[in-house]
Amino acid sequence: QVQLVESGGGLVQAGGSLRLSCAASGRTFSSYAMGWFRQAPGKEREFVAAISRSGGFTDYTDAVKGRVTISRDNAKNTVYLQMDSLEPEDTAVYYCAARNSPSSWYFKSQSDYDYWGQGTQVTVSS
Repeated sequence: QVQLVESGGGLVQAGGSLRLSCAASGRTFSSYAMGWFRQAPGKEREFVAAISRSGGFTDYTDAVKGRVTISRDNAKNTVYLQMDSLEPEDTAVYYCAARNSPSSWYFKSQSDYDYWGQGTQVTVSS
């Protein structure tokens, strides 16, 4: 079992930046592939970014490429989502997710993940 707690959300003006953090419990964080997803009002939850257990592989949805960076610090049991040049369309609840992974790969489907945080609200004003 792993518990995930997101933080770092808030209200920011368009063009601004936020860094989201997701702290994981447990001793085997380095065995988990991690992902960030978001859900905007009235929309389905969607993939944002993913990172392999070592951090060596990452992927992003096209809508955030070049503006968002996912990273992790296995010594701190934490995964981050650095978001720059924020747009009103980025407004959503952001969730981190974890999946125990025997391979050095990442996952982009919600159904691939076993554990989810409670979410953190990001609001971008125009």
